[in-house]
Amino acid sequence: MADEPERRNLQPLSLYVPEPRFRPGDTADFGHFEIPPADAAPRPPVDSAAEAMREASYGLIRVLDEDGNAVGAWNPRLSPERLIAMLRHMALTRAFDERMYRAQRQGKTSFYMKCTGEEATCIPATYALDRGDMVFPSYRQQGVLIARDWPIEDMICQIYSNSGDRLKGRQMPIMYSARDANFFSISGNLATQYPQAVGWAMASAARGDTRIATAWCGEGSTAEGDFHSALTFASVYRAPVVLNVVNNQWAISSFSGFAGAEATTFAARAVGYGIAGLRVDGNDALAVYAATEWAAERARTNHGPTLIEHFTYRSEGHSTSDDPSKYRSADERTAWPLGDPIARLKAHLIAIGAWDEERHAAMDKVLAEDVRAAAKRAEAKGVLGDGMHQPFSTMFEDVFEEMPWHLKAQKAQMIAERAAAGVTAGGEVDPRAAPSPAATKGAGL
Repeated sequence: MADEPERRNLQPLSLYVPEPRFRPGDTADFGHFEIPPADAAPRPPVDSAAEAMREASYGLIRVLDEDGNAVGAWNPRLSPERLIAMLRHMALTRAFDERMYRAQRQGKTSFYMKCTGEEATCIPATYALDRGDMVFPSYRQQGVLIARDWPIEDMICQIYSNSGDRLKGRQMPIMYSARDANFFSISGNLATQYPQAVGWAMASAARGDTRIATAWCGEGSTAEGDFHSALTFASVYRAPVVLNVVNNQWAISSFSGFAGAEATTFAARAVGYGIAGLRVDGNDALAVYAATEWAAERARTNHGPTLIEHFTYRSEGHSTSDDPSKYRSADERTAWPLGDPIARLKAHLIAIGAWDEERHAAMDKVLAEDVRAAAKRAEAKGVLGDGMHQPFSTMFEDVFEEMPWHLKAQKAQMIAERAAAGVTAGGEVDPRAAPSPAATKGAGL
């Protein structure tokens, strides 16, 4: 051990622990973020080799400049009518969020998650996809369903777990599922949708279909094993899939540095897997549309997957169970340098003479009333605190295509015991029966 004395002279090892720049009470200053001009990012050909476009993972695709003009190679040149429709869906999503947030505070449901400030990360992307493309969302992509004109009332019924809930009260509030909208069931377990999306895309390619898949997760979920397994399969098999990472700076109360944001961009994850990566201004609706359109065409023409990082900010709490004032500066929302996605798209439409403040205010009023009316219709079917809305017998349904014998026996036993207690299989008290206290106790009522 001749070099032992030399080793004693070394400084002791130290462990680096990421720490957010601003905590409660601090003044937020995002001056350390490099925000390039709107026309700075080149638009590579759709069939570019992944290794030839590494810089796209480190820059920032932007279309809207500071004056609300659409500029640069990524400008998708959408018609005013299409932009107004996109703006309406973004505003409708925000109105829906506001109503459901109040409903949770009123005790009508147990839980809700808003996407305020992140509407552009999914609604313009949905516009850039085909209706037949399969979507694998996380829990903050309610805008996808709304952009596909899914009934608001149906979504509220799911949130309330009432008698109109097609999922029969089996999912947490906001965990929607809509087969007819090609909207895969939301899972509270993060990043699970990534391998599901890649597998679906591989199956679509294997059977010679023309539909692609797309998925969303938050930046914190990129630290999950599912994320990396999905990228491996997507890379090896060139799956026709668009994978979105919504980098809203916070994973619940943990800032993005714990997932690696201080080391590199999240779009740069694509570089290591040899797939295309794009980093986009997530509050610029035109940039998100253009990036998704590019990635969708790349997937549909058999040039492989794309990973898109949406650089944005979570304006409010992680959920109704969260208080962000406990862990971040109160100034962050207003100091965020990329602004509000709805305000920016509105400013662009005003700049091109297709919109004005009066029409915008009128639209907001109509949308708020539409959501209110849908909520009233849903509430007529019950709210979460009213008790059970689904028949007991549904616990045996929708698991097996053909119910096995032991479940048939259990269901029959349940019906018989409840009938003896004067309760129907649906859970209603039979007025013709007057169960004794002993029978009631034995039935667990």
